[in-house]
Amino acid sequence: MGDPKKRHKSYTTPNVPYDTDMFINDLKLLGAYGLRNKKELWRVKTLLSIYRRRARELLAMTAAERDVLGRQMIDRVSKMGLIAPNGTLDDILTMSVEDFLERRFQTFIYRRGMAKSLWQARQLISHGHITIKGREVTSPSYHVKVDDEKLIEYNIFSPFGNKEHPLRKMLQVEELTDGRKQ
Repeated sequence: MGDPKKRHKSYTTPNVPYDTDMFINDLKLLGAYGLRNKKELWRVKTLLSIYRRRARELLAMTAAERDVLGRQMIDRVSKMGLIAPNGTLDDILTMSVEDFLERRFQTFIYRRGMAKSLWQARQLISHGHITIKGREVTSPSYHVKVDDEKLIEYNIFSPFGNKEHPLRKMLQVEELTDGRKQ
């Protein structure tokens, strides 16, 4: 069982660590989503495998058992923003690593236009310049839920909280020239 005071690994490493195709795909994901190291990617892959395994177990149950537990799992995953609220267990089986990586706080900040790059988004988050519901979140790997999307803003105690900050002005100009809506 292990000592409850000690932290356990939250990821599993690949069975074949030197597979060239997997290695190249992992490096592409690391660069595309601004991940710091492969542990962050392995953590997401492990989480995805857990959800997919639970969905397969639910599909193996009888219809009566599956209805309640399946609806609970679908509700949980839809609140995370990974599938539609009226989704099915098959939708959970078709989820990919990219679906999880798109919901990371770091990626969300960049896609929303609050930072110029993924690495700048990571820095803004870890330095405490961005809040969710007024609460400072300093983990770039935080999973943004659907309810939290509209409540993300710059920290009011941060220099970036001022709308006249040069970075914010520059990002607003880029939004206007790109045609993106705020």
